Amino acid sequence: MKAPRRAALGASRIGAPATLRMLALSLAAALFATAAMAFAVALRMARRVVTPSRRVPDTRIVDIDVPAQTITLARTPDTVLPGRYGLFTTGSADYLKVGSVLASDGDTVKRKLLTQVGGQSSLDADAAFSGWYYQRPEELHLPFTREHVPAAIGACPAWLFPAEPPRDLDHETWVIQIHGRGTTRAECLRAVPVFHALGITSLVVSYRNDGDAPRSRAGAYALGATEWRDVDAAVSWALRHGARRILLMGWSMGGAIALQTSLGSAHREQIVGVILDSPVVDWRTVLSYQAKALHVPTPVTDLAMGALRTGWAAPAIGADGAIPLDRLDIVARAAELRHPVLILHSDDDGFVPSSASHRLADARPDLVELQVFRTARHTKLWNYDQQRWTDAIGDWLRTHDLVPAPAPVDEGER
Repeated sequence: MKAPRRAALGASRIGAPATLRMLALSLAAALFATAAMAFAVALRMARRVVTPSRRVPDTRIVDIDVPAQTITLARTPDTVLPGRYGLFTTGSADYLKVGSVLASDGDTVKRKLLTQVGGQSSLDADAAFSGWYYQRPEELHLPFTREHVPAAIGACPAWLFPAEPPRDLDHETWVIQIHGRGTTRAECLRAVPVFHALGITSLVVSYRNDGDAPRSRAGAYALGATEWRDVDAAVSWALRHGARRILLMGWSMGGAIALQTSLGSAHREQIVGVILDSPVVDWRTVLSYQAKALHVPTPVTDLAMGALRTGWAAPAIGADGAIPLDRLDIVARAAELRHPVLILHSDDDGFVPSSASHRLADARPDLVELQVFRTARHTKLWNYDQQRWTDAIGDWLRTHDLVPAPAPVDEGER
């Protein structure tokens, strides 16, 4: 009668290790699956960072009143901003200019239309609100030429807006305008009249993989790590065509490119200053901020940044090679700065946090001036407060003696 009990007891003793092994294997499989999923998400995140993308709709057209020439948009933190803006649309028009806010409620914003819309117009509901305002260089009504800047990647299209030659040609100053990620040269057109009025020539450039300039092998962004070489080629081109002093102005990722150019250019002696609008000063700060907004777990974000930094992951994320995030961290490299820097940044940017701009200004108060805006959002500072934006740039240029003396007026022309 006792034998069956002993057999059962023996079986249980034999079965316990097997059960534990099965549990351990199941746990290991679950952990492996979780890690694999996290790694896959990290690779997708890294790929999204380096892949040029189309403009994504961020609002909706609710109504257009043709007789009153007004447009009603879904309310967002951007569409409620005062000032003049652009609206990318699809249908009978691809771009509209919008003006002041006429009315708003919890869901919608009514704005004045600055582009005439006819009764036969038909627009899709989805739209993208933009700070560009000007879409084509002709809209500035300033003399300009279309140029091609030879770079290692190929000929990069540019617009040249010449200013009147200064009194002293040794002080002929050019500003090279560098647009941000996912945009084109048109983003920079807002600044051209400001510099033109100060006697400064504007060269508005393109760079690899932006849709205007040639494509690299993988066609991916390097977040400024390679794009700066195309801008440095533009610096060389400007110096060959009459420039004696070079200003760099970068918007968003263009700010990262401008900073890399100022640090790495063979023409550092001719660069006299850097102006940054809503700039990326440290990519890790930006990527962490955006990942947190999307509720991406920190370990996944860390994996994504690790993938960006390593060459072996480049094929998986569609990059041309490893991206040196350490070299792109200008706060860490603050001691290397040699040129005066003006930063214009809104503390409620919503896309590129201003924290790194604050840290850079704190690290180099001798060179870096930070003009803090509020409510203006990302790269919409000119739109939100054009007068303050213009005055900040003009005052900074005068403080650093970077405004060329005007050419003398010919007595016969008086």
